[in-house]
Amino acid sequence: MSTPATAPPPPASLKRIVAASLIGTTIEWYDFFLYGSAAALVFNKLFFPDSDPLVGTLLSFLTYAVGFAARPLGALVFGHYGDRLGRKKLLVLSLLLMGGATFAIGLLPTHATIGTAAPVLLTVLRLVQGFALGGEWGGAVLLVSEHGDARRRGFWASWPQTGAPAGQLLATGVLSVLTAVLSDAAFGSWGWRIPFLLSGVLVIVGLWIRLSVDESPVFKQALAQAEARKADRAAVAEKLPLVAVLRHHWRDVLVAMGARMAENISYYVITAFILVYATTSAGLSKQTALNAVLIASAVHFAAIPAWGALSDRLGRRPVYLIGAVGVGLWMFPFFALIDTGGFGNLILAVTVGLVLHGAMYAPQAAFFSEMFATRMRYSGASIGAQFASVAAGAPAPLIATALLSDYGSSTPIALYVIAAAVLTVISVAAAKETRHRDLADVAPPADADRTTAPAADARSL
Repeated sequence: MSTPATAPPPPASLKRIVAASLIGTTIEWYDFFLYGSAAALVFNKLFFPDSDPLVGTLLSFLTYAVGFAARPLGALVFGHYGDRLGRKKLLVLSLLLMGGATFAIGLLPTHATIGTAAPVLLTVLRLVQGFALGGEWGGAVLLVSEHGDARRRGFWASWPQTGAPAGQLLATGVLSVLTAVLSDAAFGSWGWRIPFLLSGVLVIVGLWIRLSVDESPVFKQALAQAEARKADRAAVAEKLPLVAVLRHHWRDVLVAMGARMAENISYYVITAFILVYATTSAGLSKQTALNAVLIASAVHFAAIPAWGALSDRLGRRPVYLIGAVGVGLWMFPFFALIDTGGFGNLILAVTVGLVLHGAMYAPQAAFFSEMFATRMRYSGASIGAQFASVAAGAPAPLIATALLSDYGSSTPIALYVIAAAVLTVISVAAAKETRHRDLADVAPPADADRTTAPAADARSL
């Protein structure tokens, strides 16, 4: 299966699809990361004012982690309907949910106004964010993967992945500008609301672009085949995508979850926890830490497509392993550079860390897409990615902050990331190379998507 069964779309069409996925994921990640940065900088004072500063930060990061807890539910719901109804419809819904929740956070009263109801409402809105993002990732990468040229799938599918650093860049950039032009009092009083309210404008732009693209041709083909089977009374009905995934692709789900551990944990330590560590242990200002993440995110954005293109030449597994091993080896130099207190060393630490992270994140979209059959691909890729986020990205800033509080040293935090890197190396090494697979031909066993009930009794695809 080294060549595609269907011709690739015209370059202009593919670029429009890539742009729609990239802009949508950028907006969704902007919303998600904006919360993380605000959790590190101001939410501890605004929503948990009665706590010790470090304890307030821990509680703030706890609400941050709640968003990850909702991501598996989003993966299940969006994956199910995305495999039944199509990728495009669910992507539009995820964007509306995420943007609406983020805009509402910008209007939320603080603890000083409504007391304990404020952190409760904040947590609810964070749950909505997590639910939406849980469904966003799988649909965005599949829309590109299933449209694209099989020979350059790693490159094209990596572009929606750049939505993460682009969203981080946008969120950090807006916060950096605001903290530079506003006093601490003004930023804490009302300035922090501006980037959340800005999400409303971004969502309108994202919807306009996403509504202009077509559904994945690979999905259309699979849907037509499913309709034909339903019309045949002698055929059997499809199983629910989730059931089929867990029965026939459970090994692939475990591989995806293991592959996510180092990628997810390292990213949130490098970009979210760093705002705490640099300001409390290294004695750097909030502005300095934000600027370092801003510069490193720009380099990260450029590195991801390059790693994706390399995965088309070398394979998904070798590039992924470079990133996992590299991140593990970089952790001790990472913290040592930050501890010097120099701005240049801080930029170097974060930039190298994110470039190595990109070696995992870039091939991930194509790698996970190529593991699963079309009619269960949204569910499979989303479940593998988002269930891992509960154990990986969700508690990463929380665990790192707790380790810093208990030990007063970066060594346990470095060992924590290294342990995740070892798990990822084992998982990816155990996987099969997927680079040459044609997504139209990737199929489960003959009975993978069917039940023994007559097709005429099926209520839906």
